[in-house]
Amino acid sequence: MTHTSKPDTGKPDDSKPLPPDDLAPRLYEVFAVLGPLYRRVTRKVELNEPIEGLSIGVRAVLDLLRAQGPLTVPQMGRAQALSRQFVQRMVNEAAAHGLVEAVANPAHQRSSLIRLTDDGRTAIDAVITRESALLKRVGGDLTGADVERCVRVLTRMLEVFEDVDVN
Repeated sequence: MTHTSKPDTGKPDDSKPLPPDDLAPRLYEVFAVLGPLYRRVTRKVELNEPIEGLSIGVRAVLDLLRAQGPLTVPQMGRAQALSRQFVQRMVNEAAAHGLVEAVANPAHQRSSLIRLTDDGRTAIDAVITRESALLKRVGGDLTGADVERCVRVLTRMLEVFEDVDVN
């Protein structure tokens, strides 16, 4: 008679979903890493502001427009879970530096589309290039599957908080 079940190694089976009572404390571990990581990345961007001239808020607006193309201020606020008022201030700051411009929105007369200018694209491309060089230092044994799982976990966590009003 052959035995086809896995031997009991004493380790949990990582291929099965965790029960909620086991999952919650593991997700707290994610928050424990995510908070300090976010604050350090934010601080790094702030420290480079005198060099690049981009605050963390303006950098976020430029990056979003780079990735998604022209958007309205409310669309940017929803995408970044930021208040419309804060995004508007960041757009105004970016516009004052010639990094973005408002253009007519064929879908809505009163809500202009905001798009990158050539200077804005050059600025955010330079930031992304510098940050990418820094991220290449992560190295190690991380795989594409590891990154996909990380993004999946963070996305699921974000979905839990979708109903939080940021305005």
